[in-house]
Order: sequence, then structure tokens, then C-alpha cells
Amino acid sequence: MVAATTLIDRDDGFERFFLDEYARVVSIAYRVTRDAAEAEDVAQEVFARTARSPRLRAKGLLYTAAVHSALNLVRAKQRRTAREARRLRLERALEQGGGGQSDPQQVLERRMDVQAVRTALLRLPQRDAELLALRYSGMPYREIASTLNLDAAQIGTRLARAERALKKEIDRETH
Repeated sequence: MVAATTLIDRDDGFERFFLDEYARVVSIAYRVTRDAAEAEDVAQEVFARTARSPRLRAKGLLYTAAVHSALNLVRAKQRRTAREARRLRLERALEQGGGGQSDPQQVLERRMDVQAVRTALLRLPQRDAELLALRYSGMPYREIASTLNLDAAQIGTRLARAERALKKEIDRETH
């Protein structure tokens, strides 16, 4: 935020542009997000980008950026909600020993499988274990790349290699 403040202090044109357009950008973002706080976050993000790039100071580009940023926020929220719901269903299934069955033998076998995977993960190189943990928690490739400071184009290949290594470790653990 210091950088944006510094830019505003040095650029009276940006300050005027910001004051003239802020309410409209928030309004546009609110129509998409239906959340006042999120709409203001979107506006701040859009204006921070605009402060760094004067070519984005055209109103049409500003409004388009607001719509795109708000849509991206909504999509990310939907993906996060879906991820959390999948995780919750998986946890419930694991607690119930699979498809809702309460056969003690099946519960024990499932727990042993889970333990074998955890043990195998611990034997993998740290980067491989991180990749697998992030991906199977539902995180998309782009977020994994950002989190681990990797090129997004490499994530699929690295995941495939990590999955093969995990399978070998599980096979070694169980045999």
C-alpha cells in the first residue's frame, strides 16, 4: 500500500482519476461479488494495478479490469468452496471406512491404507510431497506454481513424476 500512496502523492492525475472513478469501480465489482468488502478489495486491486500502469487509466479498461477481477474472485471462492466440500466428504468417508459401511475390517484396512500413504509421503523428496499434498487438497496448478515458486507449465510433469514415486514407495511399503 505504501507504493500506491507514493504514486498517488507524485501523480495528481492519478489521484483525480481515483477520486472520480472509485465509487463506480466498487459499484461494478459489487454487482458481480454481491459483497461490499470484496467489492472494495477488487477496487483496491484494480487501482493498484492502474497506479503502476498509466496506460490502464482509460475508463473502459478500468471497468473491464474491475469486472474481470471480481469474476476471478467469485470463481476462486467457488473453487475453494468446492474443494472444502470435497475434503469434508472425503474425511467423512474415511471416518466411516469408505462408502458408509461400518465393517470393522474395512475400517481397519482403510486406516492401514491411509497410514501407508502417509509413510510413503514422508519418504519422498520434500518438493514431491509438497506438490502432491497441494494438488490433492484441491489446489489448481497455477496456485501450486505460485506457492512453490515453480513455472506453472512444469506442474503437470512434476506431479506425474511425484505420483509415480509415491506409487513406488507405497508398493515398497506394502510388499
